Amino acid sequence: MNKQTFDQYAEKYDSWFLENKNVLYSEVKLIAKVLENSGEIFSVGCGSGLFEKILRDEFNIDIKYGLEPSTDMAGIAQKRGLEIEINTAEKATYQGKKYDTIIYNGSPSYIKDLDQALKRSFDALKPGGKIILVDVPKESSYGMMYNLAYSVGSWNHELTEGVYPRNPYPIELVKGANWRTTSEKIEALTQAGFINLQSAQTLTKHPVYSDNSIEEPIAGYDCGDYVAVYGFKKE
Repeated sequence: MNKQTFDQYAEKYDSWFLENKNVLYSEVKLIAKVLENSGEIFSVGCGSGLFEKILRDEFNIDIKYGLEPSTDMAGIAQKRGLEIEINTAEKATYQGKKYDTIIYNGSPSYIKDLDQALKRSFDALKPGGKIILVDVPKESSYGMMYNLAYSVGSWNHELTEGVYPRNPYPIELVKGANWRTTSEKIEALTQAGFINLQSAQTLTKHPVYSDNSIEEPIAGYDCGDYVAVYGFKKE
């Protein structure tokens, strides 16, 4: 993803989540679940810091540090209390520190070289530390819907009619993503040296209905449109 795209659409990104609050809170609950007892946390691709603010205010999970390549997004996140490294995941320095947990929430699909990013994360984790990748899987209903919209170039097309939610994700951000399958992310984590991989998921309804109610996260990755895959660095 070109960082200028997120600079240009930073407020639009936030607005989409606030217009789809049940989707937002279904995703937040998944993040809160996989971040239980996670110690000091670093958020890669934290965007505007919206999730981090909700987690701090409502779930007692305080994420103090993050990375974001978009200066506009980073500016919003800083106002929400995060200390931000403005950089790409492939070049992250993690401020020279080691962390208990590193989370990529919604960012893997916008990272060009995920393997390089995970190498950086592996080095920045303490022994026994946890890595979490959370995103829309390519094989999910949302993933296929986004790729369809990307293929036809718009939400306003006969092939997408009746398929997408009433407040669809900004098409500009859809076009900037490279949605990966869950299997691809599992393979990337394994190749990076992470062990004991586990998963959890949410948004199990068709996209048209996903904002009708807030979902509780469940184990696995076989039916969710938002999936967390996580593993550990050997102690």
